[in-house]
Amino acid sequence: MTMMERTLPVLESLWPEGWRRLVDFDLDLGLGYWLRVEEFTDDDTLVVRAEMPDIDPDKDVELTVSDGMLHIHATRSERSEHTTKRGYRSEFRHGTFERDILLPEGVTGEDVAASYTDGILEIRVPMPKTATPTVTKVAISHKT
Repeated sequence: MTMMERTLPVLESLWPEGWRRLVDFDLDLGLGYWLRVEEFTDDDTLVVRAEMPDIDPDKDVELTVSDGMLHIHATRSERSEHTTKRGYRSEFRHGTFERDILLPEGVTGEDVAASYTDGILEIRVPMPKTATPTVTKVAISHKT
C-alpha cells in the first residue's frame, strides 16, 4: 500500500462530504477519481449507496474488504462513433472511481451484501452486536 493510499482516508475525514458536494470536485491523487457515496444507518444496518449509471456491476465493479475497510473500485468506459457524409468521428472516455469506507469493528467480508438497481450500487452491512460491558468491582486493599 502506497503512502497516498494510506493518506486518502485521512483526507476524506478532513474534507467533509458537505464541502466536497459544495465545490463539486473529484479528488484525484493518482489513485482514481473520488467516488461519491451516501452513507447512513438503517436500524442495525450500515447502508452505503453509490451512483454508478451505465456500469455493468458484474464486469466493472469490484468490492473488497480488508483491514476493516470496504474498498469500492469501479471502471467506466464509453465509446461513441459517428459517421456522416462528411466523415467519421470517434470519441471515447475512460475513468476509474474508488472509495474506501471504514467498517464497524468486527465486520468481515462475509457480512457484506451488495445489490445494483437502476444505476445505484447499494451495500448493506449488519452492525455487529455490541457486547454488554461487564462491571467488576475491584477491592481496595489497605496498607498500614
